[in-house]
Amino acid sequence: MSPEVLLAIFNATIDTLIMVAVAAGLGTALGLPLGVFLATSRAGELFASPWANRVLGLIVNATRSTPFIILVVAIIPFTRLIAGTSIGTAAAIVPLTVAATPFIARLVEGAIRELDHGLIEAARAMGASPLQIVLKVLLPEALPAIALALTLATVSLIGFSAMVGAVGGGGLGDLGIRYGYQRFMPDVMAAVVIVLIVIVQAVQTLGDRLARRLDKRKRDQA
Repeated sequence: MSPEVLLAIFNATIDTLIMVAVAAGLGTALGLPLGVFLATSRAGELFASPWANRVLGLIVNATRSTPFIILVVAIIPFTRLIAGTSIGTAAAIVPLTVAATPFIARLVEGAIRELDHGLIEAARAMGASPLQIVLKVLLPEALPAIALALTLATVSLIGFSAMVGAVGGGGLGDLGIRYGYQRFMPDVMAAVVIVLIVIVQAVQTLGDRLARRLDKRKRDQA
């Protein structure tokens, strides 16, 4: 491959890392509290609000059930409103965040619901407020599972970031389409696939190690 192509692969890799990192951060900032609310807002729970739970659940399910490539096209006006454009790395962050938020919310909800309900009852018996139960009991106990959930979400975002290249989103997906497909350069396509595999493997390894450390910390504290 020529130096020009190698530079293009490097720049596309940086763009992909930026897209995924920003979207994962924003998705976590939005999805984490949403997931906590979904896990604690059914009838008789800490923040009982069944109607809000149902409405938010429907919105989350509708967003999650929409194929990502359709979601990207459907929210182009919203993307333009937020990013000022519908193409490029900055624009791609918008649909990636929209896709990541409900996914992370459901993963966080599942992680919290898997906890022993007795923890909540014990905290209530000691006079803890609902917010204190969430911050000092539920989230710390669910932290290893949440770490694995966020790892899974980030890996999914890497795949989504490649898909968004089909509509001018930039990054490795865009490079693979422009060089590997349109210019018939299979070596570039192979390089894009290899880089994506390396990134996914690195993220998965870091996430697994973090989850193990958090589990070990909990056992040590016990």
